[in-house]
Amino acid sequence: MKDVRQSKVGDTVTNAHKPATQALEGYGDPKPMVFSGLYPIDGSDYPILRDALDRLVNDAALVYEPETSAALGFGFRVGFLGLLHLEIVRERLEREFDLDLISTLPSAVYEVTLDDGSQAVVTNPSEYPTGKVAEVREPVVRATILAPSDYVGAIMELCQTRRGVLRGMDYLSEDRVEMRYTLPLAEIVFDFFDMLKSRTRGYASLDYEPDGDQVADLVKVDILLQGEGVDAFSTIVHKDKAYAYGVMMAGKARKAHPQAAVRGADPGGHRRARHRPRDDQRDPQGRAGQVLRR
Repeated sequence: MKDVRQSKVGDTVTNAHKPATQALEGYGDPKPMVFSGLYPIDGSDYPILRDALDRLVNDAALVYEPETSAALGFGFRVGFLGLLHLEIVRERLEREFDLDLISTLPSAVYEVTLDDGSQAVVTNPSEYPTGKVAEVREPVVRATILAPSDYVGAIMELCQTRRGVLRGMDYLSEDRVEMRYTLPLAEIVFDFFDMLKSRTRGYASLDYEPDGDQVADLVKVDILLQGEGVDAFSTIVHKDKAYAYGVMMAGKARKAHPQAAVRGADPGGHRRARHRPRDDQRDPQGRAGQVLRR
């Protein structure tokens, strides 16, 4: 073998003169669970990023393919085992290859079934089908949380807001509790661990493993700037949180006066969250008290 890509984790190495009759069992290709787009801040660094990912391909769990964004230019859609894997790979790319990168919001893998029976596997919100959706399946994980018993209420509140289902709870000691939850993967790939740490003053620990998938009421949220959708801002969220997410994103992009269209949230049309600039913002001529309109 002259290239590390010719060998994968789990391959059986045997003697060429006296080969094994069958491969060892129990090994399988790791499947990425979280996808994120990686784009160089400087577009001229794209070839460097491509070569850097080629060098990291000895990581058997790393899967990537080229993609293009109208807002971010040329980059790669990369699959990771989880958030920790994402952070390690990005840090290595920036430190070892001197790259400045932008990463899009991590997303899970969804299976979308349309009314006509056709199915699509969605790893990027821009791939979400435009037809009438009959069913969307999302991956779920079996999570185990260890924390002091004083924070049980705060942890339960956090997990309920993330659509978690309590599987069981055991007191390991008078002041230590183990809580087991079933949580959608999409609800924990962004800021769940940070929220868990902040609510328990850093004492809680989280461990999770895949636990199949489930049917969920999910919709795609598009962020529109000047009436045009920006694929880098698109995301797939639960229907109950879609409008609030659109309002939040619209408020963050004040200068462009965006509209956030929640596609599929209403049977009769799209709901929009519009942001109006504050009254104290100045217009380009510097006149105070005018509402800036673009």
